Amino acid sequence: MNDIVSELERRRIEARSGGGAKRVATQHSKGKLTARERIELLLDENSFEEFDMFVTHRCTDFGMEQTKFSGDGVVTGWGTINGRMVYVFSQDFTVFGGSLSETHAAKICKIMDMAVQNQAPVIGLNDSGGARIQEGVASLAGYAEVFQRNILASGVIPQISVIMGPCAGGAVYSPAMTDFIFMVQDSSYMFVTGPDVVKTVTNEIITAEELGGASTHTTKSSVADGAYSNDVETLAEVRRFFDFLPLNNKDKSPTRPFYDDPGRIEHSLDTLAPENPNVPYDMKELILKIADEGDLFEIKENFAKNIITGFIRLEGTTVGVVANQPMVLAGCLDIDSSRKAARFVRFCDSFDIPLLTLVDVPGFLPGTSQEYGGIIVHGAKLLFAFGEATVPKVTVITRKAYGGAYDVMSSKHLRGDYNYAWPSAQIAVMGAKGAVEILYRSEINDSELVKQRTEEYEDRFANPFVAAEKGFIDEVIMPHSTRLRVCRAFATLRNKKAQNPWKKHDNIPL
Repeated sequence: MNDIVSELERRRIEARSGGGAKRVATQHSKGKLTARERIELLLDENSFEEFDMFVTHRCTDFGMEQTKFSGDGVVTGWGTINGRMVYVFSQDFTVFGGSLSETHAAKICKIMDMAVQNQAPVIGLNDSGGARIQEGVASLAGYAEVFQRNILASGVIPQISVIMGPCAGGAVYSPAMTDFIFMVQDSSYMFVTGPDVVKTVTNEIITAEELGGASTHTTKSSVADGAYSNDVETLAEVRRFFDFLPLNNKDKSPTRPFYDDPGRIEHSLDTLAPENPNVPYDMKELILKIADEGDLFEIKENFAKNIITGFIRLEGTTVGVVANQPMVLAGCLDIDSSRKAARFVRFCDSFDIPLLTLVDVPGFLPGTSQEYGGIIVHGAKLLFAFGEATVPKVTVITRKAYGGAYDVMSSKHLRGDYNYAWPSAQIAVMGAKGAVEILYRSEINDSELVKQRTEEYEDRFANPFVAAEKGFIDEVIMPHSTRLRVCRAFATLRNKKAQNPWKKHDNIPL
């Protein structure tokens, strides 16, 4: 018995050493933590239970049978974050560059199957050189097995990918199918084809960072939802983010202790929206003053800044926020903002997270680049997402709500539960100037008459009362009472039950 125990301890020490001290030192020299160190930071202390520590690859080609490492380049298991269960896999770059083999993939699939079965989220810490070339098609099959599980788990359990090193080729498609992707600045990258292939095929000379680094994917491609300066900060933020999410699609979001009065009055909001409708203001100020303790976890903060998406808490419970940002493009909806918000709304609806929509939108961004890029279809994605959502939906129109964009932004007509407006709200087909130019085209050369017609139009429509008279606005509220009214609205919706007609699945305009 003592011999077996000694052998067990020896094997555990060997497995925990990864690819050996020299490779671990190389990993540290790049400012990167090892696979196990990352898990230790991500999970609660002493909560990690590991699976398949002693698994090794089965490849016998290219002399691979001579080199085997326990764990085969990925650490898998489960643990807790703030006491709530989560399944984790962490690729080990010190073992064959974290490359994916048949057994490496099987370990990940096993964890994902258990996560779905036991209704708990999955977090993947990606740091891999890609498919293990020595195994050929077997490694490709392994990727496909992982992809299939990503697909089946989608909308059932939250899936989070953290890119902490290279992620290239076929490997990128697994994170792409998860709900959220976070990256580490300067040490992680994602691309389908690397710089060398790009140079060969297109003659472009580009670095890995420029092609698929954190900056590229958080500002240009929208592939990543956020990026942080190093491994430690990234894992700390993932822990914070995890606390907003439910464990599965049948679970409620966690309710955390809060020390902020739901009836708190914010008189500064009465002057947030300038009297001149063409002067911008920062919508984030409103979000922070509504939220418990002013806490906002923003999603895709640096992409499509004309719309804000993120999570806050109201009375301790998670709420998803979608808000136009007048500081950027006057808050217009365009292709990028529509895609960004639509994906966020669909996630919230999948996991029963209530939606708060803050509206100040002058319309869709005009121009040939938008039309050629398919703004019609992309705008319809956001319309579709809000319309199909059955979660509690509360909307506050702070200022402009013009044209089709008024409809799209969770209007009463898309089954909004509570639709409020500030006294400064202007709800109309379009702005006064454009409307007058169309309605009184024959008088366009008479500046005095145009001015008079514009004032008449503003008096009639530059207020929330026409919509309120028709029941499209439930109440005109004072800005300073927004937190109170929104909290009370969501409180009444806690037992909301709504269902869409049965279908295999919908056909959202992709």
